[in-house]
Amino acid sequence: MADAFVEGLAELLGRANVLDDAVEMAPYLTDWRGRFTGRARAVLRPGSAPELSELVARCHAAGVPMVPQGGNTGLCGGATPRAGGDEVVISLGRLNRIRESDAANNTLVVEAGCTLAAVQEAAANIDRLFPLSLASEGSCQIGGNLSTNAGGVHVLRYGNTRDLVLGIEAVLPDGRLWNGLRGLRKDNTGYDLKQLFIGAEGTLGIITAAVLKLFPRPRSSCVAWVQLDSPALAVELLAHFQATAGNALNSFELIGRAALELVLRHMPGARAPIDQPGPWAVLVELADGSDEMALRQVMEGALAVAFDTALIADAVIATTISQARALWHLRENISEAQRLEGVSIKHDVSVPVSRIPAFLDSAGEALSDAFPGVRVVAFGHLGDGNLHYNLSKPESDSNTRFIESTPAVNRIVHDLVASVGGSISAEHGLGQLKRDEILRYRSADETAMMLAVKQLFDPQGLMNPGKVI
Repeated sequence: MADAFVEGLAELLGRANVLDDAVEMAPYLTDWRGRFTGRARAVLRPGSAPELSELVARCHAAGVPMVPQGGNTGLCGGATPRAGGDEVVISLGRLNRIRESDAANNTLVVEAGCTLAAVQEAAANIDRLFPLSLASEGSCQIGGNLSTNAGGVHVLRYGNTRDLVLGIEAVLPDGRLWNGLRGLRKDNTGYDLKQLFIGAEGTLGIITAAVLKLFPRPRSSCVAWVQLDSPALAVELLAHFQATAGNALNSFELIGRAALELVLRHMPGARAPIDQPGPWAVLVELADGSDEMALRQVMEGALAVAFDTALIADAVIATTISQARALWHLRENISEAQRLEGVSIKHDVSVPVSRIPAFLDSAGEALSDAFPGVRVVAFGHLGDGNLHYNLSKPESDSNTRFIESTPAVNRIVHDLVASVGGSISAEHGLGQLKRDEILRYRSADETAMMLAVKQLFDPQGLMNPGKVI
């Protein structure tokens, strides 16, 4: 039987942009990790902000719940509909225009459906840099990056997505289109409303466009793979590079041996940078406007001092672009290698940089005591305290039983994170995965304030229900 509401939307969007066949909808109903699968009345693909505004207004009037979705690369089920089948998925991929490039103001105005790679390319076309960089940048969309306040490998130098946005345009839950596309670095006129939408995972409205900050393009870069014996030494090495390289320090990524071994096992062409990998490694990238030789001298000097003072065990510096890409390939493919290996219990946490060694020691000991033989795959953005702390058992049968212990594992990890003043979600968001878990660690007052904001914007609870709060 035809759905009259959906058929009405087909008149608005065009029949080709309203998907209600099970086969056509399937790619939109399961998250990237395959952990969450839901049902939907239809998948809707508006082609402009005004179309989306009218679409949302009709859903609001009819009481139809809406699930905004970008590139569907999220890791917490935040863009996946629930099982009830009463929701519509609103896919933003057709809102993919670069509206304005302004080199003098160092800004881009882009629509939410632009892939991150397309935004980076648009910045490069005017000889500028948009520094957000993620492993999924070829398929993730900038609207999703904003809605989860994505981090990535350059937060150390440029900040999270929240720090890279000057203004946004958004459709409110009742269909009103708010134009906050201001390319201003100073605008002291009251509440900074855009920040409510950034990181809200589509629960307060749907971001349709944004004014993004651009930066000068680095003229040279230098990448090194550094082996060391402990996270404590990695923290010391970070301070050493910050003092030595200053603003040229672009990335500082911590990689545990188990993470490296998964990449070497599953990713074609992956090779160990050093013949005998140590227990820990750091991928260091320097980048600035100086010539390549000068930057290499900074890297070589910093590593020489680190070696002389026993901070590091070994290091290799990339001498060609292909070598640098090969080193980054090892870091960027850890998540994909884990997916190919099998299911794991994943944690995206942040702790103060100074407490990372203590957290890793305490968590490793507690988990080994509770689950003998557990495999810890730890890696992440050491420079900003964001660790991806993922756990599994090497054998498939024992791993299946281990995954059933996810609540107990989460309790150990998250309680230790909280004990050192950390957060159980650093850059992936809460989505469905951590919606209930966060209540254990967020104060009642903080939860009440968030609920009040949600009630103000979306009193019917139609925007991405069942996510975040």
